[in-house]
Amino acid sequence: MLDFALWKRVAIWGVVLLGLLFAAPNMFYSRVEGHNDALKAIETQGATPELIAKRDGWPGWLPSGLVNLGLDLRGGAHLLAEVQVEDVYADRMDALWPDVRDALREVRDRVGPIRRIDGTPGTLQVRLGEPAGMPAALEAVRGLARPIVSLTGVGASDIDVSGEGAVLTVQLSEPEKQATIDRTLRQSLEIVRRRIDEVGTREPTIQRQGEDRILIEVPGIGSADELKALIGTTARLTFNPVVSRTSNPNEAPGASNELLPSMDEPGTYYIIEKTPVVSGEELTDSQPAFDQNGEPSVTFRFNPSGARKFGQYTAEHVGSPFAIVLDDEVISAPVIREAIPSGSGQITGNFTVEESTQLAVLLRAGALPAELTFLEERTIGPQLGADSIEAGKIASAAAFLLVLLFMWASYGLFGLFANVALIVNIGLIFGLLSMIGATLTLPGIAGIVLTIGMAVDANVLVFERIREELKTAKGPARAIELGYQRALSAILDANITTFLTAVILFVMGSGPVRGFAVTLAIGIVTSVFVAIYVTRMMIVMWMARRRPKSIVL
Repeated sequence: MLDFALWKRVAIWGVVLLGLLFAAPNMFYSRVEGHNDALKAIETQGATPELIAKRDGWPGWLPSGLVNLGLDLRGGAHLLAEVQVEDVYADRMDALWPDVRDALREVRDRVGPIRRIDGTPGTLQVRLGEPAGMPAALEAVRGLARPIVSLTGVGASDIDVSGEGAVLTVQLSEPEKQATIDRTLRQSLEIVRRRIDEVGTREPTIQRQGEDRILIEVPGIGSADELKALIGTTARLTFNPVVSRTSNPNEAPGASNELLPSMDEPGTYYIIEKTPVVSGEELTDSQPAFDQNGEPSVTFRFNPSGARKFGQYTAEHVGSPFAIVLDDEVISAPVIREAIPSGSGQITGNFTVEESTQLAVLLRAGALPAELTFLEERTIGPQLGADSIEAGKIASAAAFLLVLLFMWASYGLFGLFANVALIVNIGLIFGLLSMIGATLTLPGIAGIVLTIGMAVDANVLVFERIREELKTAKGPARAIELGYQRALSAILDANITTFLTAVILFVMGSGPVRGFAVTLAIGIVTSVFVAIYVTRMMIVMWMARRRPKSIVL
């Protein structure tokens, strides 16, 4: 019992010290949070005296990981958005129209003149001049179909083509619609996540719900409107040739053109070609900046493909205006003075500094593939989170105090050892939560409170075993050794089953349930470690120092 290898002692105390070291930043939450925020701001915006002061508020050589506070503790915004996948269907049909037109031109001698007509949303309808040529038209357009590349759509094609009378109808097939929904949701999730991450928000919850909905919860943000402004903008950027400029909002733009308003000049409209020269999808970087007049602007840089197209167009159209279009509004239409082969440029307008910064963020994150319609929005004030934290502190302190009193009253000195181990256990829980960057929610606090009650279970089992061994007139050292040996299997059995329950909760649950599962699982791991190793180590050290002839439990 008293022979505890030195390497074991070093390893156990090393783990304890490491855990407490990583838990320490949570005792200085505001300072460490300011330090972390300042580091990120200096990296992206440059150093200022204020940022440097905040950065130096916490020593850089100390761990600075914090337990992130969830939406219910920190306050924030909750949104439930529906992705308008019908927009994607319509875009696909618009993109398909030139191919359909070219295919029908090849059989024009049989189908006659063709004309696209308005149909139901998400479909492409073409009226044939010669209805008798419908079989030839169907064959030609069906030749454009491509096989679906997905597990659920094996053997199917991406479009359905049908004809009735003189009208030919093209629409996405059902397997392709399902594949499109899945791709659109995945892309939307990724872009929403990038937009939120770009502004440095911690631990957002962004999950798909149902077939076409996205749940977004962002702790620490001021309001649901602020969050909507950040993620709800489509930010579709294109660079289009300008046909003309007009003040008539009803002027016919002509085939393959469209009429768009100017963002900065009320009453001014631009007729631009629908087909862009370069799109925002080919942007590789975008940063807020200031133009030559000191006004806020946004710089951008294309990838090699975009840069080549941009450079070639500007070289061939020197002296012509070029529209920069964002979400169906013309930001500006500068005249091309010279070729721009570098693939980079600058967007100017009547931006404020905040607007230019946000536009740069949106452009970097990319455009949403479809519009988001917000079905639910809720702002949770920080005061509610503060109340929850205060209630959690009271519950934790009450549970902690009652357990301390019980253990001291029941087991005397050994109860005090268990109490010290319990304090170490709480520190290790927060240390592990900080190391893995877990988010603490109100249910997570409940998990910690539950762990406090369960943490001494293992010590109770050991101490009761030691009591039984002492009754058989064994010496203290032998009784303690047998107590630990015979209680070990019961401790492991009880905690493994609870740990498996926590794992199932984490895998099957979501949001708050996962928060509870994480703190419960971590609490089980630390309490078993503390009971088997730390408490035993303290008892061994006490035995080695005092060498009592008898002990009372």
